[in-house]
Amino acid sequence: MRWIIDGNNVMGAGADGWWNDPAGAAAELTQRIALWCRKHESDRVLLVFDGRPVAQVAVLAGGNLEVEFAPARKRDAADDLIVTRVEELFVEPELTVVTSDKGLVGRLPPGVAVRSSGSFRRAELALGR
Repeated sequence: MRWIIDGNNVMGAGADGWWNDPAGAAAELTQRIALWCRKHESDRVLLVFDGRPVAQVAVLAGGNLEVEFAPARKRDAADDLIVTRVEELFVEPELTVVTSDKGLVGRLPPGVAVRSSGSFRRAELALGR
């Protein structure tokens, strides 16, 4: 299985004050996803964030977890990066994008599996709302 996770959207799916410390919230989310990856070691996971790279997030990548930051400083930059990666990887039989962004979902090719950010947070990361 291949996963592409919209990091900012998953953070935004919980009203837990992430906006007070976006870099810290991104690091915490990445740590939780890294732990989740250990239980899904045959899966490949790409976690995508908006904005410039955050060192405390980037160092958590490794093994089956990749972390990318959208290079452009514009609205929907991470969405653009996710669409590009999906187009590159869609030949893989099992590809799931984790997002609740309807605009992003509308840009994905037909047949790409989508899992909502909220259900992923609750079921896979044990993060409540």
